[in-house]
Amino acid sequence: MIEQLGDLVRTHTCGAIREGDVGKPVVLLGWVHRVRDLGSLIFFDMRDRYGVTQVVARDDSGLLAAAKRLRPEFVVAVIGLVEMRSAETVNHKLATGTVEVAAGEIRVLNEAVRPPFQIAEEASVSEDLRLRYRYL
Repeated sequence: MIEQLGDLVRTHTCGAIREGDVGKPVVLLGWVHRVRDLGSLIFFDMRDRYGVTQVVARDDSGLLAAAKRLRPEFVVAVIGLVEMRSAETVNHKLATGTVEVAAGEIRVLNEAVRPPFQIAEEASVSEDLRLRYRYL
């Protein structure tokens, strides 16, 4: 089910969250980039034009059903708290790799048909396919 944005206002961009924001509530708006389902935890990377942030939905938060519906390129709004990642889960490839957002609410603003290839710089896609879908 697609939800309305309502009176939500983005507080941070996906690339702007840092360690100084730990413990602060945030509202993020962007696209689902990748989803990882670990059973009682679901992680998804959320992106906007400014960067990528990892969001976690925990079993105890009651958000697993909403998070299980997420697919790449869905447009979502996430309300949550910024947390530090554990030392073993830090991602040094991301500017936001030391923090994650613990979701308190997930709103699907728009669903998307699965794209013909992953929308990423590192995706290895033939030139013909890229030209056919150049608008992506």
